[in-house]
Amino acid sequence: MKALRVDKKKLAVREVEKPAREDETLVRVLLSGICNTDLEIARGYASFKGTIGHEFVGVVEEAADASLIGQRVVGEINAGCGECELCSAGDPRHCSARTVLGIVGRDGAHAEFLKLPQKNLFKVPDMVLDEHAVFTEPLAAACGVLECVETKPTDRVAVIGDGKLGLLCAQVLALTGAQVVLIGKHAEKLRIAERRGIETVTTKSAAKRKREFDVVVEASGSPSGFAGALQLLRPRGVLVLKSTFEGKAEFVQAPLVVDEISIVGSRCGRFQPALDLLKKGAIDIDSLISEEYPLARGVYGMERAGKKGALKVFLRP
Repeated sequence: MKALRVDKKKLAVREVEKPAREDETLVRVLLSGICNTDLEIARGYASFKGTIGHEFVGVVEEAADASLIGQRVVGEINAGCGECELCSAGDPRHCSARTVLGIVGRDGAHAEFLKLPQKNLFKVPDMVLDEHAVFTEPLAAACGVLECVETKPTDRVAVIGDGKLGLLCAQVLALTGAQVVLIGKHAEKLRIAERRGIETVTTKSAAKRKREFDVVVEASGSPSGFAGALQLLRPRGVLVLKSTFEGKAEFVQAPLVVDEISIVGSRCGRFQPALDLLKKGAIDIDSLISEEYPLARGVYGMERAGKKGALKVFLRP
């Protein structure tokens, strides 16, 4: 089968063995989405070697449960050991022995086939388009912010970054009734949020709004986003970090102590809340789609996804 693979920062579409199902479920990929994390992995983040990609929708080809065969599914990307305390509690996201689809120890979704444990798979509601279903994983990550911080209608919340994740976070947080402001650099992307009734400001203008926000979500994918977020927070505010990147973020520590700022990392979220939002049509997904390419042109697709102004780029096997 064809797969988009990275080895020592070199990207290529290669012919590899179709994965053997063994004790997992084999899924034929219908569509996959290129994420900023994929771009960072290609630059060396996580030191991953193998097939990249973790956003997908597919059809079950082989499974221990015959009723699953032919079902359209998406898949939770963290596969735990199944035995530790975290896995036993139903949350393998921090299992110390976990593999992560296309990121840690497990070939990913930019391929014709992938495999995952059956318990990782979620059926896609019939009314949800393939192009929308691909967004389940990043939308779940946006919903994951609400696992880290509880917002109230009186809260002022800023989201830094007008890329795909920032736009999803802003939309999810706005549904809670909080007063959300999206901060970004691209007028055409900010307009996507504006059409949903979300206030937007440019990065330059946001510099004038110091110490205004109770919660700041940093989703810019840039090392500079951390320092900018700290300037926006009120004393005892909460900074939620969503960005992952290859590089170091530099900041002055003193304001964290003086203003008693809480910092929370937020990575993966639960899939069911995301699927529920997609089923309701509560999130503007269509505006977040840029382009689609065949998997055979995966390297070019990655280049396009890394261009300024790009949103979601799909690969279709």
